[in-house]
Amino acid sequence: MRDIANKYAFVIILIIVSLFSFGLQAKDNKFVLVIDAGHGGKDPGAIGARIKEKNINLGIALKLGALIQANHPDVKVVYTRKKDVFVELQERAAIANRVKADLFISIHTNSAGSKSAYGTETYTLGLARTEENLRVAKRENSVILLEDDFSTRYEGFDPRSTESYIMFEFLQDKHMEQSINFASLIQTQFKRSAGRIDRGVRQAGFLVLRNTGMPSVLIEVGYISNAAEERFLGSEDGQRKMAKSIFNAFCNYKSDFDRKMGRAVVTRNILPGGKGTSKVIAKADKPSIQDVQVESAAPEQKIENVVSSDEGQLVYKIQFMTSPSKYGANSSYYKGLHPVSCYKEGGLYKYTYGESTSKAEIQKKLPGVRKLFKDAFIVTFRNGKKVK
Repeated sequence: MRDIANKYAFVIILIIVSLFSFGLQAKDNKFVLVIDAGHGGKDPGAIGARIKEKNINLGIALKLGALIQANHPDVKVVYTRKKDVFVELQERAAIANRVKADLFISIHTNSAGSKSAYGTETYTLGLARTEENLRVAKRENSVILLEDDFSTRYEGFDPRSTESYIMFEFLQDKHMEQSINFASLIQTQFKRSAGRIDRGVRQAGFLVLRNTGMPSVLIEVGYISNAAEERFLGSEDGQRKMAKSIFNAFCNYKSDFDRKMGRAVVTRNILPGGKGTSKVIAKADKPSIQDVQVESAAPEQKIENVVSSDEGQLVYKIQFMTSPSKYGANSSYYKGLHPVSCYKEGGLYKYTYGESTSKAEIQKKLPGVRKLFKDAFIVTFRNGKKVK
């Protein structure tokens, strides 16, 4: 009798342990989103006639987080700050890395010398190719001047010096495509859901984005230097509309993320009037690609486009780099690879090396390319078009 009781006890314990382990696994599978309200505490950010940037950023961040927590139980929301405190720039990125975030959103408010400037912009990491983008990056990065020993912490980086930003030209952000796609979704929603002026998806050298190990964007929700935008962004209604817009973009982004992971997709958008719509979409193998145009002042350069003369035949190439910019045939970015061709997909230029109708021949070249570009892979074309 005692043996039977012991067996039952063992089975019950085994079930409890299994359920507990399953619960932990489900918890670990949550999508992790880090929301970063820019500035805070002794750092007010840009200062308007009525309100400070740090308060606008925090208001929108908290409203966005509340919307996501209410509508996405499968998402873990982490804030870099939930009240008016100073958080060092490096620590904001460190928080995202520690929690192994899947996405990082930094919320800011713009300012300009001209009171007529208005509209929204969403930035991804990269080299600022216009003076305006560089100005925004300098202003946001200048927060490190409030930190102790900033020169040592940021390896001699001086946010006031244009020369310090040259390093961003050589950064290879492996999350660039996801970041740009998400930035485009945000800008679309600002225009559609909040009625804001779309100033486009841009790139600049933001320190807070440089150190994050996941797709990341920095949003400028409007100009505090513009009286009308300051009133809008300082109001509860304005902050709710901006939060809803970012939320809608997040829903679209996460749907694509879930499709890529092979999960059932629940899409839920909050429309401008406040009514929610939701639907469940079956699992899919591939995410949809969002076409985006990234603002860039760099002139287009001529580059060799290799198209197979063997009509209808499969052609194999090695893709080694993706960029929002188009580079010349002899660019130093190719690290000596020649000849190089490129094709455009999802608003990005994708660079390839080599061409053969023999996959085995291209596979032999792949290890050599991976010594220069570790993430290089083989892509297939037919009649000059990529085969999915």
